[in-house]
Amino acid sequence: MELKQLEYFVRVAELGSFTRAAAALNTTQPMLSRQVRMLEVELHQTLLTRNGRGAAPTEAGQLLLEHGRGILHQVERAREDLARVRGGLAGRVALGLPPSVARVLAVPLTRAFRLHLPQAQLSISEGLSTAMQEALSAGRLDTAVLYNTVSVPGLELSPLSSEELLLVQPRAPGLTEDPSPCPVALQDIAALPLVIPSRPNAIRMFVESEMAALGCRPTIGLEIDGISAILDLVDDGAGCAILSRNAVARSTRPSAFTMRPITARGGPLRIGLSLAVSASRPTTLTQQATLALLKNTALALL
Repeated sequence: MELKQLEYFVRVAELGSFTRAAAALNTTQPMLSRQVRMLEVELHQTLLTRNGRGAAPTEAGQLLLEHGRGILHQVERAREDLARVRGGLAGRVALGLPPSVARVLAVPLTRAFRLHLPQAQLSISEGLSTAMQEALSAGRLDTAVLYNTVSVPGLELSPLSSEELLLVQPRAPGLTEDPSPCPVALQDIAALPLVIPSRPNAIRMFVESEMAALGCRPTIGLEIDGISAILDLVDDGAGCAILSRNAVARSTRPSAFTMRPITARGGPLRIGLSLAVSASRPTTLTQQATLALLKNTALALL
């Protein structure tokens, strides 16, 4: 059994597609199929069920997937240990961030990573918390920052920070700044048309849950995913939005909006952020160092 064959199989099983796996591994689909087939012949087992929608592991394939992840992880640890002898940590870390958090952390975190881990590689992807949970479980991500997550089977969570959510509205013509934005109660926002992401966006689910606790529910003006699109629609008068200050401050025209604090249950409306890693795969030394950099960066900026 060759490591390359095992890596190819694991990636196909995780991504559920030879096409996506070939793109991720920077190889051709015929080469990938040939290597996986050679592994099946050697093991005398059918490892993947191929169909029009992609590929799924068989019972034998699922067993090899569990072993294969552990084997590849140990190989990565060995490479890291050898790199440490040379004087630095190496390896690749795949990190997932919510879009609004990525706007704040991606650049400073990348700078810190290059400074402290010059021999390692950092891959950052944006996604919804639910999608990133699946990617962590499947091994496509090593760690992720998740919104409003308390407990997820198969994941280890640790508190990272929290973000205050604000009511975002178009700034009145001729008004250049808000000297003292007036707070607004969450239950009063229920009467305003909201431009909000579709479910299962974590902020959407959090807002609905907090309103339900107050005996009300949001008025949905428009559902649209993407911070830029939401802000464009708010600027155009389609409604209001509930976003973090950083999401607005890092937009192309932050001066076009006014941001009002939201009060709920006696205090400002804040949504928690957690660091998540897979409970089934121990973190490598490089991943641990990246987590430390991520925590420090988040504490300074969020």
